[in-house]
Amino acid sequence: MNKLIKQPINLSNFYRLCCAGLSLLLAGCAVLPEEKDSAPKVKYDWAKLEQVTPKYEPKSRYGNPSSYEQDGKTYYVLASADNYKQRGIASWYGTKFHGRRTSSGESYDMFKMTAAHKTLPIPVYAKVTNLENGKQITVKINDRGPFKKGRIIDLSYAAAHKLGMAQKGTARVEVETITFSNNNIASTSDIGNKKRYVQVGAYSVYKTAQKLAKVLDREIRLPVKITTVKRGGSKLYRVRIGPVPSEELAQELVDTLDIKELGKPKVVYE
Repeated sequence: MNKLIKQPINLSNFYRLCCAGLSLLLAGCAVLPEEKDSAPKVKYDWAKLEQVTPKYEPKSRYGNPSSYEQDGKTYYVLASADNYKQRGIASWYGTKFHGRRTSSGESYDMFKMTAAHKTLPIPVYAKVTNLENGKQITVKINDRGPFKKGRIIDLSYAAAHKLGMAQKGTARVEVETITFSNNNIASTSDIGNKKRYVQVGAYSVYKTAQKLAKVLDREIRLPVKITTVKRGGSKLYRVRIGPVPSEELAQELVDTLDIKELGKPKVVYE
């Protein structure tokens, strides 16, 4: 007998112990709670809520396949959002998805006026009316969903709150897209001879702006500059990329920087 083994193993006892351990393990898995979605536990100052301003945006590089599958069902993304109007049930999503990447590549923020739709091209802006209380909001649709039967739009928690349906959870709504023709893109943008930039951030500390600019300089093949502006007696150091030659490239930069979590990118004209 091997001297390293103190006593012979009783195989029948060993088998019973293994079975018992496996049963406990399976039982433990069965009772593991699934992460549930919910409203935020912290109080939010609704006076600080930023309303969205509809504007022309090219389709995102992400989230716009001709079709996709979810839970065994195929969905076909619309080629255009023009003249879209639909009535149905709206729901909302909150803490479970807060900070996660949306289908368009942007980060989901439950305190922003955004929404998810199964088939509209993204991003797109829409007017949502609560048919139960008459309240109306404007949202930016930048995500896919909801995939629960009978629901047509999933609102951010903030949007649901403004629409007066956060506590109830669902409401009957009307969704109508806000789109821009080629003729009114220029007039609504009021660009004129201004140059297009992607502003990645604005900071009160120069070293912070300088650090970000160095990172961007390694990542981006376009000029990166720091400009100074006075606001309320103090200086702000703005980190900008550009000039950017096209709207499509500018939006592509915004999407890429947002995915890499570099600053808070947005397109600006100056």
